[in-house]
Amino acid sequence: MSQVIALRAVTQGPLQPNEVEHYASTGWLAARGLFTPEETADISRWTDELTAAPEVPGRHWVYREPSLIPGAAPVIQRIENFCPFHEGFDRLVRGGGKLEAACAQLMGGPVVLFKEKINFKMPGGAGFEPHQDQQAGWSAYAPLFITALVCIDRATETNGCLKMADAPRFAGLIGDEWKPLTAEQMAGFALTSVPTEPGDALFFDSYVPHASDPNLTSEARRILYLTYNLASQGDHRARYYADKHANFPPDVERVPGRNYRFRV
Repeated sequence: MSQVIALRAVTQGPLQPNEVEHYASTGWLAARGLFTPEETADISRWTDELTAAPEVPGRHWVYREPSLIPGAAPVIQRIENFCPFHEGFDRLVRGGGKLEAACAQLMGGPVVLFKEKINFKMPGGAGFEPHQDQQAGWSAYAPLFITALVCIDRATETNGCLKMADAPRFAGLIGDEWKPLTAEQMAGFALTSVPTEPGDALFFDSYVPHASDPNLTSEARRILYLTYNLASQGDHRARYYADKHANFPPDVERVPGRNYRFRV
């Protein structure tokens, strides 16, 4: 994986030199206030529009999860595959704006969207065990990805903000595919909470160990996640979503009684 580390961040882009330096040494960075209050309000409104839109086959994908609050109904967990069906999000994510520019700055060349999702983490929503994104079979598509997290609602330690590895940048997998990282695999580092405010962005590559805790508060913790790879390594978005649909379709397209297992 030496070629991964060899990718150098370019100087042209919306990120500051100290932010780029932090990413180069750790594989992640926090860009505070990357989006204005007005831009963040648009993202929040667009999220509400997707949430309210009818769930029909062939459109955006909605997934729900059991609530951790006793007696509560299932809650929305995430929405994926929505850029083709929402002009505002598509312009933000694939329209040549600051997200693509920042990711290109960090990856050292033009990027293309790999996947998009909104994690809702509603009251009663579960957390995510420690993992590296590349563990989810992503090496079948490209050797390295970068994810841009855009905070919609305040993310705190109480409602399950992201936790990132406090370690030098990882150049490859330290865990097995499809399995959470074990205590033994994480013996050399800890995970540190990175709270974010609406409009903040976090950028992290696909080898940085990270996790989050459940949300047992009364407020949602919505976060937009956009994952990109170098354009020179191919456009894999259509293939990714075809592969995912084959084994883990959205709730509205599932066959009653069939067991579905998340794979990609």
